[in-house]
Amino acid sequence: MRSGFLLSFFVLLVFLGLAPARAETQAQFVGSESCSACHKSEYKAWGKSHHAGAMQVADDKTVLGDFKDAHFRKGEVESIFFRRDGKFFVHTDGPDGGLADFEIKYTFGLTPLQQYLIELPGGRLQAFGIAWDSRPADQGGQRWFDLYPDRKLAAGDPLHWTGIDQNWNFQCAWCHSTDLKKNYDPAKATFATHWSEISVGCEACHGPASRHLDWAKQRGGLSDAEKKSRGFALRFDQRAGVTWAANPEGTAARSRPPGERKEELVCAGCHARRSQFSDAPKDAQHFYDAFHPSTLAPGLYYPDGQQRDEVYNFGSFAQSRMHGAGVTCSDCHDPHSGKLRLAGNEVCGQCHAAKVFDAPTHHHHPQGSPGAQCATCHMPTTTYMGVHARQDHSMRIPRPDRTLSMGTPNACNKCHTDKDASWAVAALKGWGMGAKPGAQGFAEALALADADGAGAGAALARVAKDESQPAIARASALQRLTGTPAPEVLAMAEQLTRADDPMIREAAVEVLASADPATKKRALTPLLRDETALVRMQAARALAGPAEANLTPADLAPFEKALDEYVAGQMFTAERPESRSNLGGLNLARGRLDAAQAEFAKSLELDKTFAPAAIQLAEIARARGDEKGAEAILTKSLADNPQSGPLNYALAMSLIRQKRVPDALVRLEEATRRAPDDTHTAYVYAVALHDTGAPAKAIEVLRAALTRRPNDRETLSALASYEAQSGDYASALGHVQALMKLEPDNPQLSRFEQALRAKLVRPDK
Repeated sequence: MRSGFLLSFFVLLVFLGLAPARAETQAQFVGSESCSACHKSEYKAWGKSHHAGAMQVADDKTVLGDFKDAHFRKGEVESIFFRRDGKFFVHTDGPDGGLADFEIKYTFGLTPLQQYLIELPGGRLQAFGIAWDSRPADQGGQRWFDLYPDRKLAAGDPLHWTGIDQNWNFQCAWCHSTDLKKNYDPAKATFATHWSEISVGCEACHGPASRHLDWAKQRGGLSDAEKKSRGFALRFDQRAGVTWAANPEGTAARSRPPGERKEELVCAGCHARRSQFSDAPKDAQHFYDAFHPSTLAPGLYYPDGQQRDEVYNFGSFAQSRMHGAGVTCSDCHDPHSGKLRLAGNEVCGQCHAAKVFDAPTHHHHPQGSPGAQCATCHMPTTTYMGVHARQDHSMRIPRPDRTLSMGTPNACNKCHTDKDASWAVAALKGWGMGAKPGAQGFAEALALADADGAGAGAALARVAKDESQPAIARASALQRLTGTPAPEVLAMAEQLTRADDPMIREAAVEVLASADPATKKRALTPLLRDETALVRMQAARALAGPAEANLTPADLAPFEKALDEYVAGQMFTAERPESRSNLGGLNLARGRLDAAQAEFAKSLELDKTFAPAAIQLAEIARARGDEKGAEAILTKSLADNPQSGPLNYALAMSLIRQKRVPDALVRLEEATRRAPDDTHTAYVYAVALHDTGAPAKAIEVLRAALTRRPNDRETLSALASYEAQSGDYASALGHVQALMKLEPDNPQLSRFEQALRAKLVRPDK
């Protein structure tokens, strides 16, 4: 009775307005407009930013392109941009390959280009592949242009505008809207994607603001922690109270260590090359609870860490000396306008004294010229999406000597295109700068590994263990040791599971995934309780299979919980063939063939050109003793993806197992042609040629492969053997000596060399 009376009395007070209503327990998204009253200048700056215009409804104010019956032809398809009934349309080839009219629903971006989104059935929005160059005409703009000028794309190709790789819901939406919920339904293969704000609003970075409004209006009901953070889940306070003190050399040092990298990690959610496995607000504000960032992997970056593919900024900045010194994004950029805090060299002059650095004695170019701009030399650009020149945020010292030693670009020759790298090296030496190495001390080790060079393993280990190296570089070195389960490598990886940075711990997991079950159990079970979801998930995935049988009852519960996180992370992107294949691989590791088969089949259903799923399905058929079934799977997949080298190779292996060697040779030749950089495929083809009576052609194939990977041990070994058999002892000796440089402690190579030398002296013996 008493408790009921008190409850009723409280309700009465609320009804009469004499007591505060019970505060909400979870912050809600309230929209950028709610911020405008108290944060007028920030709101005004944001309103003119690229963030505010990241995505907009297509109308007269937002569409920049020419829709006055403009024509654009690529190959056999002529696209026509036009208007009808006040709406914007394009007449072009659709999902079935036929020409039709498609309405432009949304604009995407502002400058230097604007893309357009078209709605397709199933809740899909697709990014059209012909974009508008919104630069001024005198800069080459005000035109339609093709984002894939060197690719012939038709319906069914993942990169065609109707294809899976142009799907806004997966590829683009998170970074162009606020509080994005993808809402993919795997059972129906449909999206019900929605946002709280169409573009990138205040809460995209700060998080849901309803509790902040409670704090600002003193409504009460906030916890002590919420009061301290002003109602937000986190505060951007890395720069609060920080000063930068100048030193005699003209640079400045931060007054205190940066501590948590909250600001840059929130930025990294969109400004990083990464995959995503959650969209929960609390996860997205804790980067490694929602995202898996790429390391300095071959193809994405040059071995010295320069940007290569479209990697955005996080991975570049994370390797820089500025990052190491505690600089954060908003030291240089105004987070609301998106512009530099100061113009040109002045932004660098915040920490680098102009009298020292913004002077010809430092930059050796005429004052005011392009070469005198800090960014020209230290942040050279690479053009992506046809017209978008993006600056490399690794902020490096130009190293033309590395152009000579490892083939990486350098800022000097990006401007002085009529000169070569040797000229640039000499110029820097003439300025007294030839001995300045820069911050990227990991470059030689990564380059050595990427070239299969002698001593690469030891060089990578030195980088991985070196605490003075950037965390992303240490993780990148570790990743290159994956699949090398030498005892010393596994011991080092186990030690690095205790590193401070999640990228290092996650890379250590990748190395340990190939260890024996006992080593995995010992090294990885502590990571099942890691503070970040990314590391927990990856540790559980590595333990899944034989190792999980040995887990103690105390470890089994966190293992299952972390494995559930892994599965949920894959299902977050269940519309992607890679994710379903990952689940197939998990089931395969756990011996669940039927479940694995279903996931790989689903992967192919999502994208019939996804070769890895077909290859795994064929392997399951083979494991069940159905080699003919494996062949049928591969043959069908090859019809959908005839340019796939791996599919041709897998089919060749199936044919060899069926003793249909002539047919297999045809497939191996095609696989070698389709995947010219895969030297193992070339090696297998050469062995098959040699063993079927075509040694001369086998040698020809191996020599061609060696031009692409000169240090490939498998190729060198086979080539030396076949050349010796053919009587070409001099060439064989050269290849054996190349192998000896790579493996100086191999006694078999020494004996082979001696035998070849003897043959050169007495060829008849």
